[in-house]
Amino acid sequence: MCNRNTPSLAVSREALRSAMVLADFHPDTIADAELALVELIVNAWRHGDTASPIVLLLLSDEALRVSVGDNSSDLPAPLASTGLAECGRGLQLVQGLTHRWGAEPQKRGKLVWFEFDRVA
Repeated sequence: MCNRNTPSLAVSREALRSAMVLADFHPDTIADAELALVELIVNAWRHGDTASPIVLLLLSDEALRVSVGDNSSDLPAPLASTGLAECGRGLQLVQGLTHRWGAEPQKRGKLVWFEFDRVA
């Protein structure tokens, strides 16, 4: 079990929120992005054996990409969960809240990311 660095969650959420407010994203989109970020950080703690995941924010003219890096090389896949399951819906939630998501292997571990398109 890893020692979860919960202050990093609050700092990451605040950084994401600030960047999205400055980029004039809609408040509902900001809330969706924050929830998706929390899911990816919790997955990094739970499944990625990573106490302090790396969080990267990239804002371009076209989109915002949020990436969370962890130590596990296992790429994620959404699970088909039953109505009574207590877990297993996180990636389904990320998929439903964001425009795109995916995962990329790295030299050490992986990056799991999601994107929101910028609306002109």
